[in-house]
Amino acid sequence: MEHFTFAGTAWSLLPPFVAIVMAVITHRVLISLGAGILVGAVLINQFDIQNTLSYLLSIVTLLVWEDGKLNAWNILIILFLCLLGVLACLISISGGRRAFTEWALLHVKSKRGARLFTVFLGMFLFIDDYFNTLTVGNIARPLTDAQHVPRAKLAYLVDSVAASICMLCPFSSWGAYIMGIMSALLVTHHIVDYSALTAFIMIIPMNLYPIFALLMALAMAYLGWDIFAMKKHYHRASGGELYDKSKGDILGAIEGLHEYDNGFVYDLIIPIVTLIIGTVVSLLFYGYLNINDNPISFFTLLENTDVALALVTGASIGLLVTLILYCKKQLKMGDYGTAIKSGVKAMSPAIYILLFAWTIIQVINELNTGLYLAHLIDDINLSLAYLPLLLFLVAGLTAFSTGTSWGTFGIMLPLAADIVMVSDPSLLMPAFAAVLAGSVFGDHCSPISDTTILSATGAGANHIDHVVTQLPYALLIALIAGLGFLVLGFTGSSLLAFMTSSGAFLICLLGMKFLSR
Repeated sequence: MEHFTFAGTAWSLLPPFVAIVMAVITHRVLISLGAGILVGAVLINQFDIQNTLSYLLSIVTLLVWEDGKLNAWNILIILFLCLLGVLACLISISGGRRAFTEWALLHVKSKRGARLFTVFLGMFLFIDDYFNTLTVGNIARPLTDAQHVPRAKLAYLVDSVAASICMLCPFSSWGAYIMGIMSALLVTHHIVDYSALTAFIMIIPMNLYPIFALLMALAMAYLGWDIFAMKKHYHRASGGELYDKSKGDILGAIEGLHEYDNGFVYDLIIPIVTLIIGTVVSLLFYGYLNINDNPISFFTLLENTDVALALVTGASIGLLVTLILYCKKQLKMGDYGTAIKSGVKAMSPAIYILLFAWTIIQVINELNTGLYLAHLIDDINLSLAYLPLLLFLVAGLTAFSTGTSWGTFGIMLPLAADIVMVSDPSLLMPAFAAVLAGSVFGDHCSPISDTTILSATGAGANHIDHVVTQLPYALLIALIAGLGFLVLGFTGSSLLAFMTSSGAFLICLLGMKFLSR
């Protein structure tokens, strides 16, 4: 199939539209994603049923075998989820989770404290979003459960903080990836006045969506206000129902395990700290192996590392240390078997959804949905003052439709640079900031985003409940950021843009106080 009639046209929006609408309406994620995949496959193959079936088989094969070799990224991410599930089960069986919960009840005596603990932990683990969402969710879940904080609220806090802090911090896998793209663009457009690192730092105060997403998460953690669907979850949680059990499997849920009553807090702390240290060291180590002749720096190490392999290595180190630590507890052999079986089973729903999400993303990529949305900008004849706002919205729609913020960076950053360098080079930094902010916004809203799925997994929340409850907050922050980008485009002042968004943020807080009653 060399030529696709529907690729790069408005029809390319149909597969993600079908998947997203069906998921929200039916709450049947796999069926909805499957429908989107089928629609996309039919469009790609121009309604030829035989070719469609052959194509579906080929893209499913690509999940594990690509370019004549194993698809290492997908396999390693799935292995990481399984290892994390086994580790979490071992911690529970050892009594570490129970001991941590009892300790937390003595020291964190309020819902506010549990929520703030989640936010600050997420801000501390800025190195990678996958690592952040799964680790923070698993650590904070016993604490928030004990304080009757709904799983949907935990998932919102985890998701909002993870992508936002990774976006704003140059010392993260996101920062390294973005600077890698920007470095190539600066060379392409013969910009030598500043480096990619300097450009990234210049962008931070203009990167309005992640800034105010972080502030909103912090405000909601402290104030405890909830609006729309989240308010209903809080009412149920106050009666002990932390999630809606009628909506099917809860991602990452570990239930019904026998827990020893001689556990200690360090039975949880040591495995988690080892996991964190092991992952960070692995990220740097694999970066060192891949830098070749490049100068060694923290940024080059992160830019050249293998994130998926580092996650598996860190989880393996954490699991190994946990097994050694628990030797003195004299756990039965059957307990280890139970941990493996229950850990993999707990992560299975998330793995299934990820596989389907990766498949529909492959279909969407072949339909050039992202490129179609990006090129819409070329067809809109507006004043350059509206360009930051327009880039923010198109990047948001692209990330929402494709389920990937990193993919959106790759599509939209070069396009933004091409537009401004032939019209007004002074808008380059605002244009970059708008693309980055819009990508995080769309990723936060998308049911097919891998970070959305993993945030629900880490929190033990229903996937669609997480999407529906997070959406109002994300849209409010998008409105706040959009006003800032409008001011940025007309004035060129990042200070005025930030002040405008700050004023809008305070107004939104007042409105949310009224809605939360």
